[in-house]
Amino acid sequence: MIKPEVLSPAGDSESFAAALSFGADAVYLAGKQFGMRTASKNFSLEELYNACEKAHQLSKKVYLTCNTLPRNADIPAMPDFLKEAAAAGVDAFIIADLGVFEMAEKAAPDVERHISTQGGIINYASARAWYELGAKRVVLARETRLDEIAEMRAKIPADLEIECFVHGAMCVSFSGRCLISSFMTGRDANRGDCAQPCRWKYHLMEENREGEFFPVEERDGGTYLYNSRDLCMIEHIPALVKAGVNSLKIEGRAKTYYYTAVTTNAYRHAVDEYFANPADDYTLSPWIREELEKISHRQYSTGFFFGAEPGQETKNGGYIRRYNAVAVCEQSSKDNVAVITQRNKFLVGDTLDILPPDGHSFNVICQRLVNEDGQEVDAAPHPMQRLWMTTDKPIVKGSVIRKKNT
Repeated sequence: MIKPEVLSPAGDSESFAAALSFGADAVYLAGKQFGMRTASKNFSLEELYNACEKAHQLSKKVYLTCNTLPRNADIPAMPDFLKEAAAAGVDAFIIADLGVFEMAEKAAPDVERHISTQGGIINYASARAWYELGAKRVVLARETRLDEIAEMRAKIPADLEIECFVHGAMCVSFSGRCLISSFMTGRDANRGDCAQPCRWKYHLMEENREGEFFPVEERDGGTYLYNSRDLCMIEHIPALVKAGVNSLKIEGRAKTYYYTAVTTNAYRHAVDEYFANPADDYTLSPWIREELEKISHRQYSTGFFFGAEPGQETKNGGYIRRYNAVAVCEQSSKDNVAVITQRNKFLVGDTLDILPPDGHSFNVICQRLVNEDGQEVDAAPHPMQRLWMTTDKPIVKGSVIRKKNT
């Protein structure tokens, strides 16, 4: 068996650091151009240099998304962008467009080329064709079933890697090829600017009754016709491994450092746990699955991997939020006093859930808070405020501090 890579998202430097700290083998991110997430901060050239240096010091990899569908006006800037990224040290480009694929070979011949899920690869013939053109990896369409992946693995070259999304938000359109956002808002989903109208609530209007709206309800909450559930394959690592998947990809470059930390940690432990004892009767430790309930998410599903499981969330358009990240530990505890940076409000006396870089969470009691002026305070109400927090147990640097919602 091949142990799959855990591939984590990073929309900014903070999320990148969280991915490395909590166990990613590789991180995918975008520069300031040509990535499919314009809502993220993304990485300047200087930040990209720093990210690659930090990752390589830890023997981890950085993949750069160049997977928008560029217009004619975008093409002249592409070769220099690719050359600069190669000089920064990226290990691979993730590409959707054939013209960009050929440009990358000329501009940066030593950088691997991975075919984006935007390429819609769902069969072995397509995978082989990209391999013959020079692709090192194919990121399969999210609509691909596990049995199809296994067949594909058997019919493609052994050195062509398979990457699959295993966690996160799913698009209602095939491989993200959607026009709804363009039609309704003018924001092009295929250039990284999707407004996510698939998450909106819809009503029906009869043409002769203008202004009179009728709900088309499947649940009391209203009608969400296109609202996909979130993908979660944490309990199916053995099946993914046996199908021949080389890389387990977590969606979420537009999400927070907290999301990246928790999801990376969960999949890191799930993969390591299975390979420590790859028995036929393996079952995931419950605490790992529970971690994924501590991030904001829509109702989970296994997507298309096992066939026709319903993929739409019709009850509501929002998230399930059981926990909030309230702080990050900047300096490890000394005499049970940790230096923290606050992110959301919490109070002295609160029970806090600590997720340290080793990934095994535990609870502490916030016993005392002192601000930068040396004043004792009862609450932490100001985002990014630096505080000294006394607890009943030590906390290590890099820990994420969260609180259960009441």
